[in-house]
Amino acid sequence: MNKYESKNRSEIAAYDKWNIEAMYPDESKWDEDLTSALTESQEFSSLRGTITSSASHLLNALDLYVDIMRKAENAFVYSRMRHDEDNANSKYTEMNSKSLSVVAQISANLSFFTPELLETDKETIDRYVAELSELKVYKFMLDSIMISKPHVLSSDEERIIAQLSETAKAPDEIYTMFSDADLTFGTVTDDDGNEVELTHGNYVQLMESEDRNVRKQAFELLYGRYKEFNNSISVMYNYNVKHDVIMSRMRKYESTLDSALSGECIPISVYENLIDAVHRSLPAMHRYMELRKRALGVDELKMYDVYRPLVKPEGLKCSFEEAVDIACKALAPLGEEYVSVLRKGLTEERWVDVYENKGKTSGAYSFGSYDSYPYILMNYSGDLRDVFTLVHEGGHSMHSYYTRKEQPYIYGSHSIFTAEVASTVNETLLIHYLLQTSESDDMKKYLVNFYIDEFKGTLFRQTMFAEFEKLAHELVEAGGSLTAETLNKEYDKLNTMYYGSAIEHDDLIQYEWSRIPHFYRAYYVYQYATGYSAANAIANRILNGGEAERDDYLKFLTTGDSNHPIELLKIAGVDMSAEEPVLSALSTFNNLVAELDEMI
Repeated sequence: MNKYESKNRSEIAAYDKWNIEAMYPDESKWDEDLTSALTESQEFSSLRGTITSSASHLLNALDLYVDIMRKAENAFVYSRMRHDEDNANSKYTEMNSKSLSVVAQISANLSFFTPELLETDKETIDRYVAELSELKVYKFMLDSIMISKPHVLSSDEERIIAQLSETAKAPDEIYTMFSDADLTFGTVTDDDGNEVELTHGNYVQLMESEDRNVRKQAFELLYGRYKEFNNSISVMYNYNVKHDVIMSRMRKYESTLDSALSGECIPISVYENLIDAVHRSLPAMHRYMELRKRALGVDELKMYDVYRPLVKPEGLKCSFEEAVDIACKALAPLGEEYVSVLRKGLTEERWVDVYENKGKTSGAYSFGSYDSYPYILMNYSGDLRDVFTLVHEGGHSMHSYYTRKEQPYIYGSHSIFTAEVASTVNETLLIHYLLQTSESDDMKKYLVNFYIDEFKGTLFRQTMFAEFEKLAHELVEAGGSLTAETLNKEYDKLNTMYYGSAIEHDDLIQYEWSRIPHFYRAYYVYQYATGYSAANAIANRILNGGEAERDDYLKFLTTGDSNHPIELLKIAGVDMSAEEPVLSALSTFNNLVAELDEMI
């Protein structure tokens, strides 16, 4: 078997798979949880009209609500992760569909809760909280619901929306099934002369090949296939955006952006300032592209040349076990407890589903329920980049570990705004560790180049994606429709602006938007860029500080959703309502480009 060929799921060793059986050793218990949550949600309906009649009634409703959601979450997470193991496995596809359907029914049964709560004035709710000590844990949750009062509809309207929630996810579900299960790309001749099947999992590896023809083949094959389905994918995305626009208008938000950000009290200026700051720093990106063109010695720099390392020293391959060791050494500044818990999770407790297999969901993520391990899905191939992916997802998982250890269920998750900080702090600590311990000049050059490319891929590219999303939603808000031609044209213009004139234009890059699954979660991707900026500030604070700075960060990891994201990050010493963290990160990028220019 060549290095790019995927195995069947059954061929993967048990110790390289996540210990998902720990959630439901007996899968009949999965059905019991789902059925119980649905039955309790039907019983919850009998509370209609009584929820805010007294403090005790409110407490009873909240406790029952939490119990329902906790069971439903556990069941859904299990079926979703089983489905992600192999999207072609009909058993778990059916289970996942069933859980989605039941969750939609539960949402419909509970939909009267928030509107009924909002029919009561805040003063009454505050009095109930003061009257009954058991309600104090719900105070921030209740306050957050009251903030949403202008945007919550009547009980009947909310019930209709909840009943339609399953179908509203159709564009995302269709796209996921199409991209991860049905779409194939054909074969590429790799740098060893082997014919290998091109997949989402090995695409980046192939794009890092020293053989330019391999990169060209992979690029043209991948985007050529997305070009074939350009019209169908544009329809999926068009209706996904239309749904966002319809919902924001129904709920009386000023825009889809306002709808996406207001729930967590994130000012729209944070989004707009990010785009503006990155625009002002594009000359540094253009300088980097010119540097890359010179270093590669090509007459024309192509988009398939932007991932190839400028220097490729020895020692870039490592086993998963070696990756765990590197990760634990790099994260030592976070303390002995953090490292020991992480190591045990990655090894003994088998949080990680390590290797790619046929049908497996592409990419990587950290997932799990409040009551499960904080699992990690990977498609590990043995490159240094995979070590970064491991510490990134490990950051998410440790964030979940600390939060679930300290917070009740209602605050046991995180906004993406704060979650991306936990993952990127780890990446930043890893790059600092590797730079400090590297022994060769080539390795240092490689790492500086790698660090620059992390900025390029996260701060610049995700901001470009964020700008594309904003343009797409604004076009629909203005009465337009997202045709394939419009989406391709707008994306192509942005790509040219961000990468600059050093890149020779290639028509195929206009189809790149169609392979980004995150676009089906409106205004999601900008948080990678803001999180990256905040994480760089926090990591530098930890590395240049002492125990107090480290403890500030560890305290932040325990806070979950117990406050709004901007306020929670202040605990770790960063104010993201100001431009300074983003500008500081962009300044670091500029300095790294200058350093690499001098080294090369």
